Amino acid sequence: MLIVRTPGECRRAVAELPAPVGFVPTMGALHAGHLSVIGRAREENAAVAVSIFVNPLQFAPHEDYERYPRVFDRDCTLLREHGVHLLYAPGVETMYPEGFSTTVDVGHLGEELEGARRPGHFRGVATVVAKLLGAVRPHRLYLGQKDAQQTAVLRRLVHDLDIGTEVVIARTARERDGLALSSRNVYLTPEQRAAAPALHSALEAAAHAIAGGERDPRVALEAARRKLIAPFREDYVAIVDPAAFTVLEELRRPALVLGAAYLGVTRLIDNLAVPGDDGVDPIVTPPLTAVRRGLRMP
Repeated sequence: MLIVRTPGECRRAVAELPAPVGFVPTMGALHAGHLSVIGRAREENAAVAVSIFVNPLQFAPHEDYERYPRVFDRDCTLLREHGVHLLYAPGVETMYPEGFSTTVDVGHLGEELEGARRPGHFRGVATVVAKLLGAVRPHRLYLGQKDAQQTAVLRRLVHDLDIGTEVVIARTARERDGLALSSRNVYLTPEQRAAAPALHSALEAAAHAIAGGERDPRVALEAARRKLIAPFREDYVAIVDPAAFTVLEELRRPALVLGAAYLGVTRLIDNLAVPGDDGVDPIVTPPLTAVRRGLRMP
């Protein structure tokens, strides 16, 4: 695995890789969720590039930028073991040199739900991913479903700026008890970890109500809140249109149930999609076929 640190080095290195190239952006502290996305990229592309960069632009002053887990050597070992060809690991001074002033604003989509609670967060996400895509120039960008609003923001970024990269959304990886894998799960105490699957259970309750034909969002949300009990502190539970991320005032399918809640000082997020009558998941990208890929994997 080649490790590069600057955009120029990255572009030159990617140009030497066999096509197509799949790209997985991360902030490091890799877990099985990241590795499942990397594994899918490996299956669907001739080469895989990964980035590790803890992006200060997407953290508010009171958030956990300084204490966000950083285990670079361990991450490198995992990436090598999982067949990654290229790691782009720029420093803050490389990404945001003195005088840097350009940011990417994705408009209304970045102002709802997570955007309302974390002002500027999606501007930071869109800006860093635009820069990463400019350095890597992949054929496909791989993202995880867990950050569903982020996937919508980045789809909008790629579409609106004519970046020409295919966006692939991989299904959320979970623990056996339903907890979505996250680098922040390491912050949980044993007692909090035992309670953590209740967030997934709460979203399941709302999703089951919608799938069963419920049309009143208050009924579905109440079913969720009955599961989301102490020690959880709810931030929000919402049911939205999975394309526009607008809150549904009358339930229909497809739909997306989203939740954010605190266990102590740790904030967890999760979501569940409710397919439409066609049974198609409105968030996750179906696996690419060998015909569509147009290549034979080794």
